[in-house]
Amino acid sequence: MEPVRIVTGTAVPLDRSDVDTDQIIPSDWLKQVERTGFEKGLFSEWRDDRDFVLNQEQYSGATILVAGPNFGTGSSREHAVWAIQQYGFQAVISPRFGDIFRNNSTKNGLVPVVVPPEIGEQLLRAIEADPSLELTVDVERRTLEAPAIGLSVPFPLDDAVQHRFLEGLDDIGLTLRHDAAITSYEADRPSWLPALSG
Repeated sequence: MEPVRIVTGTAVPLDRSDVDTDQIIPSDWLKQVERTGFEKGLFSEWRDDRDFVLNQEQYSGATILVAGPNFGTGSSREHAVWAIQQYGFQAVISPRFGDIFRNNSTKNGLVPVVVPPEIGEQLLRAIEADPSLELTVDVERRTLEAPAIGLSVPFPLDDAVQHRFLEGLDDIGLTLRHDAAITSYEADRPSWLPALSG
């Protein structure tokens, strides 16, 4: 996982609440063996509608997704996070996230930014009015800013999660920080104990 310190860019206003992981990436896309190509399945059932927000040219190239409340509910599929990232989004803003989705996001480098409902609504309207509105998510300062509309608000982020983002540590990376201790333990481990290797 790459370090994430600051995400700056335009945004897509997904003005829908209670978006579940099956809507983010329908189950038909879960049959793939590789962990790539999921961007094609992102909101694929909604993208059949040419008026759907991701099909609108003015939002192309956006790096931030602004959603309504209760984003990422439903099943625990990690593919939802992969699809969002592979489409080009580096952060998602919502008044509330599904717990499992939020956890999957932090373990994969997608920044979940929780804002009060009135801020979420303000952002949706501002982006619809001006698709070129630039947002900045600062992980180190734990702030969300949209200077053009005078918005600067803090967002909650646990210290441990912030550390993961800033250092680019997924679960394997966190474990490898203790590589010397693990190697030392294995070297002194009695040979009569069960082992994975031959």
